[in-house]
Amino acid sequence: MAKIQLTKEGYDSLKEELASLKEKLMNEVAKKIKEAREFGDLSENSEYDEAKNEQGKINSRISEIEEILANATVIEGSKNNHEVNIGNYVKLKDLSNDKEMMMMLVTAQEADIFKNKISVDSPLGEAVNKRKVGDTVRVKAPNGVKRYVILEVEQK
Repeated sequence: MAKIQLTKEGYDSLKEELASLKEKLMNEVAKKIKEAREFGDLSENSEYDEAKNEQGKINSRISEIEEILANATVIEGSKNNHEVNIGNYVKLKDLSNDKEMMMMLVTAQEADIFKNKISVDSPLGEAVNKRKVGDTVRVKAPNGVKRYVILEVEQK
């Protein structure tokens, strides 16, 4: 597997998810399987089948996270508060409506639009990556070309 780049925040988040899944697997799912076995005949026991399916899903996600963490390289945001890099928070101003927004530039594995984590591979991410405070960037959007000015770059 190729090296995967993650921010420190993304790496820590995966470690927390892994610990949580292992805890859930060892306690909650094991308890469900034990209770389902007590109902008797396993061939017609839907509770047992459901618990085993949940166990399989959790095991699969645990394996996936362990693989990612084993191949991860943690990248730090630039200490330079003038140039945008992965791991930095970026404050942008939409020049069409003067609205400001703060986002974090992350790798594709960490992107989450609901948490304002924008992938460096997205059109907006590509436009701001390696740019400097004061630069104006153009991004092709479904409703036309949008223009943003980079107001701030910071590392948290």
